[in-house]
Amino acid sequence: MQALLDPAILFFLLGVLAGFLKSNLEVPAQISRFLALYLLMALGLKGGFALAKSGFTADVAMALALALLLAVLIPGIGYLVMRKLLAPFDAAAVAATYGSVSAVTFITAVQYMESRGYAFGGHMAAAMALMESPAIIIAIAIAAQLRKRQPVVATASPIAPAEGSLKSVLHEALTDGAQFLLLGSMAIGFMTGQDGKLAMEPFTGSLFKGMLAFFLLDMGLSAARNLPKLKGQTPWIYAYAVIAPLLHAGLALGLGYVFGLAAGDLALLMVLAASASYIAVPAVLKHSMPEANPALYFGMSLGITLPLNLVIGIPLYVQLAFQAVGTSAP
Repeated sequence: MQALLDPAILFFLLGVLAGFLKSNLEVPAQISRFLALYLLMALGLKGGFALAKSGFTADVAMALALALLLAVLIPGIGYLVMRKLLAPFDAAAVAATYGSVSAVTFITAVQYMESRGYAFGGHMAAAMALMESPAIIIAIAIAAQLRKRQPVVATASPIAPAEGSLKSVLHEALTDGAQFLLLGSMAIGFMTGQDGKLAMEPFTGSLFKGMLAFFLLDMGLSAARNLPKLKGQTPWIYAYAVIAPLLHAGLALGLGYVFGLAAGDLALLMVLAASASYIAVPAVLKHSMPEANPALYFGMSLGITLPLNLVIGIPLYVQLAFQAVGTSAP
């Protein structure tokens, strides 16, 4: 109940309610885009400031290595499971969606932990950036193998599947505007350190939660309007969208516990593992894998998994991480 009474989460639920009631409430696309860029920039700066204070340590390297390992394991396991339930291209797309990460979920978790005094490392923003692309690359590689085994199915997409080459996907993943802004902001925060933190305090501090609440209102609207896209799908799809995030968080919990991550870093690693992409993956796969059904993987991640993680998942993962490490909450 305490998590639900967070203003940012309540605005998300307000957006969900407005979407289900078919209200004409709408956040203009350009404003939504600005809010997303602001949140990424602020998050990157926060991470850079924290990293400048702590420095690069063995713990930082371990957290980043585990993040990269999860970014490979999760889509691989996801494809093996989903190919038993879906057509091969759809299975690869869903695996990529759940193998990549949601910046909104991560930013909400950071705000949740900061507001309650939980300590965590700023390098976890870099972990988020590392986890975004491997799943996309794996899905494109799987799609290339599938096309060798069967004729390419004609699609209505104006861009042929051949254009989604691994080279172009790598370029798009590494130069994606959102990821570029996040890493660039982190570098600036790291270079400027405490002086930069003091100079940017109003931008990264006072404004952050209000901007996040406004953005989550828009996300609530989008979640409610995308859930109906899953109508008529097998019930296993709904089950996967609910159970997979919990299993992925559990996998992160086990790895983080074995390798001795700090409680706050472990909590955020669980959040990243449990999240599913609804921006980066759909944007790339729409062109590079037109054989897959966007309504399926987009509806699952935005309509089911995002609300689940925001409302229930984040407080659950944080609590489990601190209990596992044996660190008492603030």
